[in-house]
Amino acid sequence: MNAKELMDKTPDQLRDDLANLKKEAFNLRFQQATGQMENTARMRQVRRDVARVKTILNQKAAAAAAEA
Repeated sequence: MNAKELMDKTPDQLRDDLANLKKEAFNLRFQQATGQMENTARMRQVRRDVARVKTILNQKAAAAAAEA
């Protein structure tokens, strides 16, 4: 997931993506705790995707506040 794809989405879609990513991060942490994790690099990727989505949401909120 890259920033260009995220910029094209609406804030509602971004919030849905954020919720899905947080669920995935929880599941990955659970897998790591139980020793079932196969792809450890996915945790880092999900964490960065969460940060990327939050950044885009904040940018969109700031742009909307500047217009008002």
